[in-house]
Amino acid sequence: MILQAENLSKHYGALRAVEGVSLHVARGETLALVGESGCGKSTTARLLLRLIAPSAGTIRFDGQDITNLPAGRLRDIRRRTGVVFQDPYASLNPRLRVGDAILEPMQVHRLGTAAEQRARMQSLLGLVGLMPSHAERFPHEFSGGQRQRIGIARALAAGPELLVCDEPVSALDVSIQAQVVNLLKDLQSRLGLATLFIAHDLGVVKHMADRVAVMYLGRIVELADKRSLFANPRHPYTRALLAAIPHPDPALRGRLRPLGGDIPSPANLPPGCRFQTRCAHATDICRRHDPPLQDGVACHHHAELPPMDMAYAGALSETATRRLARFAEAAAERRA
Repeated sequence: MILQAENLSKHYGALRAVEGVSLHVARGETLALVGESGCGKSTTARLLLRLIAPSAGTIRFDGQDITNLPAGRLRDIRRRTGVVFQDPYASLNPRLRVGDAILEPMQVHRLGTAAEQRARMQSLLGLVGLMPSHAERFPHEFSGGQRQRIGIARALAAGPELLVCDEPVSALDVSIQAQVVNLLKDLQSRLGLATLFIAHDLGVVKHMADRVAVMYLGRIVELADKRSLFANPRHPYTRALLAAIPHPDPALRGRLRPLGGDIPSPANLPPGCRFQTRCAHATDICRRHDPPLQDGVACHHHAELPPMDMAYAGALSETATRRLARFAEAAAERRA
């Protein structure tokens, strides 16, 4: 395993942003972390990268406990991890030429000579589909999709083993999302990267992930390989997320009931199961006891839930995959 977390928590006073999260990312695999906005996905990523200190729990990188490692000793860990941020407009320094932005990680970690660094920078531009001449331009001269490609090149500059992608396509036009997702998938395969992919779009997750962790109010409520999760989700919240995917076939719409109600505040959590205020299957035990994550699901009644509508679930899975495929085909036609 390249990355492991056990019982990871982050509290800000009464606000429990992350609570008892345990997960791992194996070398060469993509783990997707999904959930509604504000559920703690980005906070979890920052904890795993040691950008913020956890309130409890342990983090191991390549077998080494980095939970309480001093900042000075995190330098090598920083070199071995790369981050692609959500907003391609805010993540690049507007006063720094693109080439200098990509060179900076290599210079900070003193990787190679100046000539070797420049050669690698130009190679990375080509790897993400840009021209060497783009190195002399400033970020404002590029589109959102191109800026995200620059951000990906910068994240790869120091030769990381783990890539953390924090909603890398949510700020992009839908037609551009497929290009960036396909690029990330190709790079992950070509470079053998382990990837933590944070998203809320299950269509993107279906295309990218090997395994999926579903997060709700700071806790992981379901963890499964993507085939199992899309075919037969076992947590009511995961089913609700699937129900929220727009379906083009009117005959299949409404087979799953979308989730109602508002998400509670992390600073004022309900007793028992955190999902019980929005769950149609909640009973007294759900209101008294918070279920642990066991056998990949945190639900008192997961074994009693009615079977998933397999026709609907399969159609959703098909729709999610085809949507990205259509976008990629359309983008290819425009380039031709």
